[in-house]
Amino acid sequence: MSSSVPGTVQLPSSKYDLNTYMGRVKHCAEVSDPRMLLTSDKQLEESKALISDYRTGKLTVPTPAFWLAKQRLDSTLHPDNGEKVFLPFRMSCCVISNLFVCVGMMTPGLGTAGTIFWQWANQSLNVAINNANANKSHKMSTQQLLINYTAAVTASCGVAVGLNKILPKLKNISVNTRTILSRLIPFSAVVSAGIVNVFLMRSEELKKGINVYDPKDMDGEPVGVSKKAAFVAVGETAASRVINATPIMVIPPMLLLAMNKNILHKASFMKKQLVSLGIITLTSFIALPFALGVFPQYESLSLKSLEPEIQEKMKDRGINTVTFNRGM
Repeated sequence: MSSSVPGTVQLPSSKYDLNTYMGRVKHCAEVSDPRMLLTSDKQLEESKALISDYRTGKLTVPTPAFWLAKQRLDSTLHPDNGEKVFLPFRMSCCVISNLFVCVGMMTPGLGTAGTIFWQWANQSLNVAINNANANKSHKMSTQQLLINYTAAVTASCGVAVGLNKILPKLKNISVNTRTILSRLIPFSAVVSAGIVNVFLMRSEELKKGINVYDPKDMDGEPVGVSKKAAFVAVGETAASRVINATPIMVIPPMLLLAMNKNILHKASFMKKQLVSLGIITLTSFIALPFALGVFPQYESLSLKSLEPEIQEKMKDRGINTVTFNRGM
């Protein structure tokens, strides 16, 4: 993240108005731009140097080169520790990383073994993405990571397999309704397990709280550690996962179901999978910025809604709100 570059001048959050939904969508579209994956180490160092010039006062007005440098850093480095996020788990790689898993999960007639495999693959990827992009106020132990990973995978597979077992027992529904429900089972599993996944993988934040900052000094020392802020951060992230999964896991299977009745009626399995891949890719690229932009990455809370000890500490500093990194 560009804010990890040292300096005394505070960086502009974005060239877009992050107080508006469309401003956040445009900002998230830049952060999740897959072209940022091509950023080389040399370009990263050049970007840091340019951001440093701004933060030390050598560059006084943001230029197009400044905004590109900020985009490269924001899409590559973690906002809390300034370290590189492992490439497959960056937001700029989110669509690419999820493509084949989504196609696999939505393949009709998988059977129990296939359902378990693809739900395991999906939740394994989700665990990695959630862990890589979480707020880094507290480091999770390897043991806790494994426990949470096991619970998330178990929840996902349990929902998917359970729904597949229940569906044939539903008697008073039409064949068409049964087919539609069968295509939506992966969505149900992904949404329910995705919520569990986020809360488990970020449970340390809920137990210990996260750092909150003076909005005017985001690069300074935290003014406190808040569990209430952590609940907001984790809850909003879980909601954004549901919002992101909904169009990707609902629109393509419903569209493919309709296409299989006419256009793809006699198409081969491979052709159907390629069409499925194309539809999922297009839907994912369009949906991701809109899902990420629903909630600001840097969220604010009224001081009155925080713990009494933080209120007591800040009462003489004239601060009415605090800011914190929600995570992505």
